[in-house]
Amino acid sequence: MVGCRRTACVAMMIGNYTFGRIEIDGKTYTSDVIVYPDRVDDGWWRKKGLRLCMDDLRDVVAAKPGVLIIGTGAYGMMTVPDEVRRGLADIGVELRVARTGAACQMYNEVASDKNVVAALHLTC
Repeated sequence: MVGCRRTACVAMMIGNYTFGRIEIDGKTYTSDVIVYPDRVDDGWWRKKGLRLCMDDLRDVVAAKPGVLIIGTGAYGMMTVPDEVRRGLADIGVELRVARTGAACQMYNEVASDKNVVAALHLTC
């Protein structure tokens, strides 16, 4: 079971990522995901496809993460507009954006120390 103790969080861990596939805590997903400390939302869909908007992150914002890591796809095709960056900064969420492979690694590096959520585009 995933959860937080007084000294550190035991978070979901990302195993392997390849174009269109990701393994999280031993389970394989083939659609875009949002990885929360205690669960995976494997039905993440964006209103404007490859252009992220704040409404796409409604559930993430409600979870109040300290850090949000966005994976922009294997080739970095998903964009994170300035209005999304400002919107997250305005509510105190630290944003980190990278291609999905690097975002997965980033998530694993900080997941046990910080309240982190990762929103990951798995394909382009």
